[in-house]
Amino acid sequence: MFTLVVMAAGLGSRFGGTKQLAQVGPNGEAFLDFAIADARAAGANRVVLIVRSDIEADVQRHFETSGGLPTDLDVAYVRQDEHGPSRPKPWGTAHAVLSASEAVTGPFVVCNADDYYGPTAYAALTQAMQTMADNEGWLCGYHLDRTLPAEGTVTRGVCQVEGDRLVGIVEQEGISRADNAFSENTIVSMNLWAFSPAFLDALRDGFTRFLDEHGDSPSAEYLLPTAVASEMEKGALTVRVVTTDETWIGVTNPDDLEIARTALRSR
Repeated sequence: MFTLVVMAAGLGSRFGGTKQLAQVGPNGEAFLDFAIADARAAGANRVVLIVRSDIEADVQRHFETSGGLPTDLDVAYVRQDEHGPSRPKPWGTAHAVLSASEAVTGPFVVCNADDYYGPTAYAALTQAMQTMADNEGWLCGYHLDRTLPAEGTVTRGVCQVEGDRLVGIVEQEGISRADNAFSENTIVSMNLWAFSPAFLDALRDGFTRFLDEHGDSPSAEYLLPTAVASEMEKGALTVRVVTTDETWIGVTNPDDLEIARTALRSR
């Protein structure tokens, strides 16, 4: 059993709205509906939804109109904007996970609310984390060619992996099918992680340091890959990688919606 932590507080600036609630499935499902269903099938018994105060009611209404969440799941909502100093832009993905710390008591899986990861990705990750120690984490890695849209450029966390161990991760911008300097089998992160509760203490300390350096910035973000890399560099965290052959599906701009819908129908 584990907790699924869904990061659903993003602003969706390029999309122009609440893309985490965009109807992408054949029955009007949002990406987070697939995440919850696939994680539940893999053994999740609790879901923590990280939202903003201004969209919490919309998220709840989404589930109400779609028939509700499974009754065997314990569900909690966390408002990211009520944690840490106030500002219009959320403080980033690492802060999002930190904001959920009081709602997490055991091992947990973290995912984005606006990405489709696929059921076998959750199954592989949760199987791998069965023997996870307090100073360990797991990342589900994707083959780069299975994460690239047909058109446009994206940013990907390019992973350096030795055996099954993650030794480095670098955010690379401007990757596209037409202009790609990496092998199609390069492993990348799509922010599908597993951690023990001990990692939350590291995030708390890291956010304190982040605020000391960037607390006056209106846009700086405390990001999960950066926080993970920091702990790895200190030798405080070992991250192992399990790979998946799933094809990632997501949207960045409104024009991506129909492409995502077509891809999900084919699933």
